[in-house]
Amino acid sequence: MKLSTLMVHAASRPQPGTAAVADSIHLSTTFVHAPDGTRAEAGLEYQREAHPNAIALENALTLVEHGAATLSFASGMAAISALMHAVEGPGEVLIGTDLYQGTRSLAREFLAPAGWDVLEAEYASDQFAAAIGPLTRLVWLETPSNPLLAVGDIAATALMCKAHGALLVVDNTFASPALQNPLLLGADVVMHSTTKYLGGHSDVMGGALVFARADALFERASHFRHLHGALLPPFSAWLTLRGLRTLEVRVQRHAENAQRVAEYLATRREIERVNYPGLSGHPNHAVAARQMRAFGGMLSIQLRGGRAAALAVAGQVRLFTNATSLGGVESLIEHRASVEGKHPVTADNLLRLSIGLEDAEDSAW
Repeated sequence: MKLSTLMVHAASRPQPGTAAVADSIHLSTTFVHAPDGTRAEAGLEYQREAHPNAIALENALTLVEHGAATLSFASGMAAISALMHAVEGPGEVLIGTDLYQGTRSLAREFLAPAGWDVLEAEYASDQFAAAIGPLTRLVWLETPSNPLLAVGDIAATALMCKAHGALLVVDNTFASPALQNPLLLGADVVMHSTTKYLGGHSDVMGGALVFARADALFERASHFRHLHGALLPPFSAWLTLRGLRTLEVRVQRHAENAQRVAEYLATRREIERVNYPGLSGHPNHAVAARQMRAFGGMLSIQLRGGRAAALAVAGQVRLFTNATSLGGVESLIEHRASVEGKHPVTADNLLRLSIGLEDAEDSAW
């Protein structure tokens, strides 16, 4: 079955009792069970543990990411936290020098005090490969990365991780399952901020972990989610599943627009660098072309005039909206260093662009 067909029909079923084609939203916080606690046929007890809308979304994500089991969460950060707490350690955790600031903060502020050694290296470098060794327990690969759009070789990294018994987690948020399937390339877990392309309309927050195996790690992450109350609520799960069903066709347009915008911006003298894996001059273009079906809707630019020039551009745009997040139908622009808190790591001259579904000819400054 082709990907677009799979996404439309994943977890789709006529609703019991009504035969409705569209899913219902199940808001009940509790479910009937017998006096001895034996659960009813659906196996549900309490919304914090599981509910029908989350189950439908999880079943669909498992299918489109070619996994064995999925856990949905109230946010991408909740998913990242659950996975990091579920991995047995301490030991070494390897992250990229360029990745989402929240992921770095979780590793530094919570794993490190718990006895983990947090190592950082550039994904496409000899240093990254050399850092994976016998003490490595977790490798966190974000590809394409946020905000420099670096691309890590998932298959090659998976082989290195397996050689040392390390767990490989791939943050697939920028690519989405429409463009990249890390589990098919050897990853153990895929993480999504479903707030982004999966939801797709800037109106629902969530996260997900898709596991290659429904093993002990999956069970620990599930238990963590239950105890911490981090499950995605019913309406959010319903909206996200609706977004998933149009994901493939939306992401195609995002990627087509981003390619055209990136190629245009690369001709501008005011711009020092365009970070987009779809450009032939991108240092990881060949790897991206091998493991992605298209290059996605995210790019970043670095202005020759530094912070002042970047802020001037961000303040003069007409079509783009200055806002955090990404993956919605509208185009967004953001000065990343300004939103990274007291200790930003992103260059002051960088603007991150989420290219939306508008006509690319209208994407003027």
